[in-house]
Parts: sequence; C-alpha cells; structure tokens
Amino acid sequence: MDMTENLRPSGAHPTDQDPTSYAYGNAAYDGSTAYDGSSTAYDGSAGSYPPPPPYAPSNHRRAKRPVALLAAVALAAAVVGGGTATLVGQLNNGSAQATGSTGTVQGTTVSQSSKGTVSGVAEAVSPAIVEIGAASSAGKSTGSGVVITEDGEIVTNNHVISGAQQIEVTLSTGKTYTADVVGTDPDKDLALIKLRGASGLKTAALGDSSQVKVGDQVVAIGSPEGLTGTVTSGIISALDRDVTVAKDDSGDSGQSQGQGGGSEQWPFEFGGQQFNGDTGEKTTTYKALQTDASLNPGNSGGALINMDGEIIGINSAMYAPSSSAAGSGSSAGSVGLGFAIPVNTLKADLDTLRAGNNS
Repeated sequence: MDMTENLRPSGAHPTDQDPTSYAYGNAAYDGSTAYDGSSTAYDGSAGSYPPPPPYAPSNHRRAKRPVALLAAVALAAAVVGGGTATLVGQLNNGSAQATGSTGTVQGTTVSQSSKGTVSGVAEAVSPAIVEIGAASSAGKSTGSGVVITEDGEIVTNNHVISGAQQIEVTLSTGKTYTADVVGTDPDKDLALIKLRGASGLKTAALGDSSQVKVGDQVVAIGSPEGLTGTVTSGIISALDRDVTVAKDDSGDSGQSQGQGGGSEQWPFEFGGQQFNGDTGEKTTTYKALQTDASLNPGNSGGALINMDGEIIGINSAMYAPSSSAAGSGSSAGSVGLGFAIPVNTLKADLDTLRAGNNS
C-alpha cells in the first residue's frame, strides 16, 4: 500500500470550496449548521469520523500572533538596550549601588561616569583645594589647604601658617580671601584657618584612611611652587611611616614652603636622618602615608585623594635630593618619596582645632 494514500472518502479534506457532506455519527454534517455538541458522539464504528473542532481556526487570527510577538520582542529589546549602559556601569563598580538624578555616587563628589579616573577626581575635588600665602617676619611661604565647610573652614599643615602675621587664601576660581587662624596642633602638624566673609564654597569629602592599602591609586592636588591647582597621581607606597617635622615657628619651618627651591626647603626627618634641611630643636613625629605621587614645596597642606574623590591624607613632607647630590645649584624636586598625615588623624583632631586650642 502506498503510505501517502489519502484514506478519506472522496480523497480530499472538506474546505470552504468543498461543500461535500460526510457522515457524522448517525447524521450527515454539511457545514451549514454550527456544531453544538448535540449530535451523536463518535462511536469508533467503521465509516464514522471524529468530531470536528467547535470552530474552525481563523487564518487571519494566526497571522496576528507573530506580529504581536515581534512587537513585544522589539519593545523588550529597546528597554534592555536602554538599561545596558547603566547596568554595566554598576557591575563594573562591583555593586548595584543606587545613584541620584545627578549621577553622583553617594558620599563622594565624583560622577559615576568618571569614577576611578584621575581626571574625574581632579574635576570634582580641585575646587575644594586652595593656595595659602602666609606672610611673617621671616618672609612669605606658600602652601595649600583643603576646604571642609561651605563658610570657609580650611585644613592645612601647622608648618604652613606657623608664625604668620597675615594669611591670604586663593580659591581655584582665582578669588582671594583673608583668613584667620582658628586652631593649631603642632604635635600633629595640623592647623585650621577660617576665611572672612566666605559662603557657598565647594567642600571636600573626608574619607577613611584605615581602609587605605599599599598599591591603592591616589591623586595629589596642591600649589607646588605657587602653581595653583596642580594635579599629580601615583600609588600608596607604604603605611605608618614615622615622619618628623619641625613644630616651632622659627628657623627653617617659617620658610619651609617658600618658592625659591633649594635643599633647605621642607625639612623633615625619616629613619633617623634629616632631609631638605635642619628641622630645628622642636619637632614632632607622626605616622604617615607614603606615596610616589609627585610632591614639591607648596604641596604641603594639600590633599591626597582616593579614586572615589575622598580625602585620605593631608600632604606634609617630601624628599628632594640635595643640590650637591643633584649636581646643580637647586633641588631636583620630587623623586617619588612623599608623605601625608592620615585623614583619620585630622578627623580625630577637628574638635580640638575648632575649639581654638593653640598648643
């Protein structure tokens, strides 16, 4: 027998063009009356056929289903496509942390799209870093500072403003203010000054230096040699370095941030040896973060910043080879040995500084 043979009587399926009636139970069904289930049930006897479906499927209804499916797929693809960049950005940062409408990461000032980049950190934090000019009987010294309140509280090193008779502060915008000393802590080489008549200033976020690890990428911002807003970058080279600096307002400390260069700038001690000049008789030692970010005279009091835009240290000392070792008449500048006071030291000392304790 040919297996492709059609076993139906008349050899064809009934269609709209084929009105041929066929046996259905005990009656003939000609397609003219809708099936209501009242006809005799199929009994399996020879010559009878299974009941037809309650209604014939409509071809035009079948055609619409793929169109609707395609539309749904297209809509889903559009939604997923629109969210892909955001999702990838969140995953790349190790979490799906919610962001505000401005796109900034909560607790920092670096935009989500620029997070982790030197340019992003510089753009966000530079407005909160200032240049400090301190005039004394010994001359004028130049250093840096970090704005921590909108009305002009600024943190810097004690040795930047020590013995100053007048303090002038220049913002990143070029606007200048006169500042007064609020409090100093020579033992920690920290000082707090306050601008006169300032408001609405850009402030820096203080981070957590206990979370800093060797190898972390950092950015330094300050005014080396009077070059306001200079940005350098590097890594954390070591932790808990014992650095010794002068704590009085005499001798080299009053000149330590001068712009003239030379081997006697920014004197400090490390490992029992003196660098960049004599620190004097009155000194203090603190635990410092070591960095290879380039620091030079004028960076002192400026910010060492992590890649989230948070201040993790206040730059305070750097090593520069002596003029004889450099083979020239002036210092060769930074060689990648810089030191910063951990920001947790500053946070623990803020109440004392604000109280006006001048020890």
